Amino acid sequence: MSDRARAAGFVHVADGRLVDGAGRPLVLRGVGLGGWLLPEGYMWRFPTGAPQSPRQIEAFVTDLVGPAAADRFWTAYRDRFITEADVARIAALGFDHVRLPMNARLLLDETGGLRAEGMAPVDRLVDWCRRHGLWIVLDLHGAPGGQTGTNIDDSPRGLPDLFIVGGAYRDQTIALWTALATRYRDEPVIAAYDLLNEPLPHEHADGHTDDLVDLYRELTRVIRSIDQNHVLSYEGTRWATDWSMFTEAWDPNALLQFHKYWSPPDRPSIARFIEIGDALGLPIYMGEGGENDPDWLATAFGLYDDLGISWNLWPWKKLATWTSPVSVVPPPGWDAVIAHAAGQAGRPAPAEAQAALDGLLEAVLIDACEDRPDVVAAVFHRVPLRLPSEAFGFRGAGASWSTRSARPWPGFRTDDRVTIRPAAGVEDEPSFGPFDAAARPEPRFEVVLETGDWVEYRLEAAEPCRLVLRVAFEVAETAAPAPAIRFDGTIVDTTVAGGVARGTTTGLVGPGPHALRAEGRSAGTAIRWLEARPVQRAPERTSKPVRAASRAPRPWVSLPARMPDADARPDADARSERRILIEDLRE
Repeated sequence: MSDRARAAGFVHVADGRLVDGAGRPLVLRGVGLGGWLLPEGYMWRFPTGAPQSPRQIEAFVTDLVGPAAADRFWTAYRDRFITEADVARIAALGFDHVRLPMNARLLLDETGGLRAEGMAPVDRLVDWCRRHGLWIVLDLHGAPGGQTGTNIDDSPRGLPDLFIVGGAYRDQTIALWTALATRYRDEPVIAAYDLLNEPLPHEHADGHTDDLVDLYRELTRVIRSIDQNHVLSYEGTRWATDWSMFTEAWDPNALLQFHKYWSPPDRPSIARFIEIGDALGLPIYMGEGGENDPDWLATAFGLYDDLGISWNLWPWKKLATWTSPVSVVPPPGWDAVIAHAAGQAGRPAPAEAQAALDGLLEAVLIDACEDRPDVVAAVFHRVPLRLPSEAFGFRGAGASWSTRSARPWPGFRTDDRVTIRPAAGVEDEPSFGPFDAAARPEPRFEVVLETGDWVEYRLEAAEPCRLVLRVAFEVAETAAPAPAIRFDGTIVDTTVAGGVARGTTTGLVGPGPHALRAEGRSAGTAIRWLEARPVQRAPERTSKPVRAASRAPRPWVSLPARMPDADARPDADARSERRILIEDLRE
């Protein structure tokens, strides 16, 4: 919420668009709080075969330290994994909402009412988000009995028994949403009710889709009898990617939600969602996606922004990660816990196990975590930033690109008439699969421009600054000219060294969106990546003598630690990069 007045009313749908409380068009940009009220094994770095669902992880912790210590651990974990400091950081980074995965087992008591201790973290989050200007999407990630039948829904039998068994599980699900709607019907900090996360994966979808539709209709009826204010969010089957069930709008104040992982980040891959949303007059929401490298994130989230699709990055925080905004540093002894969880080692001694769990409680606090600025920069296209060549805009010919002819890469961005091919050195077919490594990958693709062709990229500046712009390229002939660089429509004077064209904006760039364009000036110009980062000022000179023990660092030490391809660059290139950085400081 960019201004607090927006919280005076409810987020709602008007004329097929999501709008804020004041009726202004709204494109949500948020992050998911996975791992808090519904832990998943992979977020703890547990491998396949180790405990994965919340109930399995809870049993594992109990086996490690006993029931009493386990209870104390979980109480502290829920108090510490997400705190007001997390919410403040999320808001400061520019996100406007959080999606809260909830586990029904924590929230419902035996009578179908809400458990006070289970609702306490949710109520705290509402207060924090109100204070820091964020909205919340309440996400029923683990429904009674399980709606998915995997670790992510905490299902007792590893089956979607909400539909297979139904009965009491169905009644409990209706009772839970009845209670939540009653509790929060007058709370504008809540943006939407996400009724079921990823219901019915592939093997169960065909047999139970009608049951899901019936439950969605009933939940809609029950909630609307209590709460007419909040947006309802419906997810499709098959990991929220199959929308064939949506043939009519069950409620006008609703949105349709899809999830996207490990697939081409382009318009054809989400065209069916756009078409169904348009046909039903409902906005669409990419409610969960990520778990990939910065190049994929930049391309995918640039797609959502260009098409006006609200989005939510998954997740905010997990252990030892390079794909979330925040990484929890594993505490001492955690390797032994993982080895035992995987069946590769015996149980740690009780004192050692307790020390590791206590260490985890300290490690999950936001101030103990490591930031992953590459992730945040990628999803917002915010400088300092490196963009892959394939992340040019998705607004079509004349707005995001212009070419005379092209050969798109089969299966990726085929609706854009731009030549995309595997980058030099990529031997296998480029993959969009999961990524979780320290080293940034080499570019998947390169964009090939002919003379007069251009591609344009969106950037976002958080504050006024001068920008250093770089475009890495390769020309077909040695003497051919480098590509031209335009920034916000103005040609930038450039120098060329080592296959990189480099220039600097002539004045301060204001906060907000900007356009960076690469233009071909010779046939067969391959664009590999583009970079924009603020010019760093050198420290002011001082007449005071500096002791050797406290000598000021070299100029490049204070710059971002990982420049483009720095992890794989030979030493000579690294020295060249440092020389360029020093030149920037002198400007």
